[in-house]
Formats: sequence, structure tokens, C-alpha cells
Amino acid sequence: MSDVQYKTVHANNEDFFHEINVALNNNPIGAFDPEIVGTFASIGLKKGEPFEPDARMREIMVEAAAIANATARSITYAARDPGVYFYEDRQWNSPFQRQSYLFLEDGARILDDRSYFFYMATGITPAMTSPPVGSGSVYAMTARDVNGEYLDGSNTYKVTLPGPVPANNFWSFMLYSGQTRSILETDQKSGGIDSNREGIKANEDGSYTVYFGPEAPEGWENNWAQTAPGRSFNAMMRLYGPLEPWFDKSWKPGDFEPVE
Repeated sequence: MSDVQYKTVHANNEDFFHEINVALNNNPIGAFDPEIVGTFASIGLKKGEPFEPDARMREIMVEAAAIANATARSITYAARDPGVYFYEDRQWNSPFQRQSYLFLEDGARILDDRSYFFYMATGITPAMTSPPVGSGSVYAMTARDVNGEYLDGSNTYKVTLPGPVPANNFWSFMLYSGQTRSILETDQKSGGIDSNREGIKANEDGSYTVYFGPEAPEGWENNWAQTAPGRSFNAMMRLYGPLEPWFDKSWKPGDFEPVE
């Protein structure tokens, strides 16, 4: 909104360990789960003590950060766990598919879901995972098109939302960079599109077709979100005030379809 760029994501390299040290020292004892505080302590991260890894530890941290980043990216953008997909025949997925903000299933914490969520997002509440029908919000993400190919900002795609869209309030798509995990920077500046946009039009059957690409298809300017040529992106679909057809899966959003 201010046209000022600032970083809102954690480091993808060994600097991440120093960011943990800052967080550990800027929060009171008890702010973090004892188990993870124990993990911090095992590598020399202790509240109130200087964090001064030696040359051997710094070398380990460089490798560990690279492996951890690659692992988190794979879990997020190339999930092999069928449990994160909403439908067997769609690309839409989410670490919330199990409807637990604590990432629990049958008494087990699904660690990959937790990694997925906190790699691409920050705060979490029950209203984001299993809200009452007609309130809260639900989220579905994809980084791939209908053919399983990664979304490419040089291409044009369309997504069809069958009507009526099961959102009590409104629906939206936000586009995020595959590199920075932040909202995709384009000349459009909106970062996406939602059903409140002035001039957005429905199809004759009540469905909506939304376009994504570097340039708006003629006649569909108000149903278009801009992408950046040469840059990867992923899309987050949100329904605010989701209705029963979302929860019982009788409603299915379309995948990203390439447009020639």
C-alpha cells in the first residue's frame, strides 16, 4: 500500500538460526514449547546466553538450512501426501485439509502439515481450519495447473468456479511468488482478485471464470489477475463464510487450465 518494499519472511539460509536467537531472547520463558526449546539448546541457542557457533557448527548450519529449505519447499509445492488434497481429481490442497489447527490426526501431530503451513504463512486460528458453516474462512492452495505442471507467470490460465460459489461473504484468489512466498509483485498491485471487484462478471449459468496471466484477455479485464512473466507463482483461493457444499465437497473449484 505504501510502495515501500520490506522483507516479511524468514531467511532461507544459515541466518535463520540467528533469527531464532532473536526470537528466543525477545520472548519470555514459556513462550515456546519445552521440546522445541530443548532442540534450540542442543545447538547452543539459549535465552540470555550469547549465540556464538564455532567454525564447525557454522558449516553444519549452512548445510542444515539448505536441506531444511529444500524439504519445506518440497512439502509445500510438491506434496506427495494424499491427505493434503481436497479432491482426488484436483490440484487444490492445504495443510488444513485435516481440519486441525493443531495439525493433529488420530492423536498424531502431522509434522509435514505443520512445516507446510509455517513455511508459507504465519498466524493460525481455529477459524482458519474448521469454522462453523457460514462463518470464518477456508483456504486452498495450488502451485500446479490441471496437467500437474508448475504455474508459470509467462502463461495465461483460467479457473472456473461453478455457481453458486459457496461463500456467505465473498471469495478471492491471491497470488504469491514461488521464490519469496510473498504476494506477487505486478503492475496491477492488487495481488489477486475477489468477488467484490467492481465490474466482475458471472457466466450465464452463475459460475465465474477468472483469468491469470501477464495480460488481460480481451473482454475479461475485470475477471483477470496479473502474473509476472518468467516468475513462478502459486494461488491461494479463499472462501469467506464457507457454506455446506464446501464442507461436504459437493462443490469443486476448477483447476488452472492453460489458455492458448
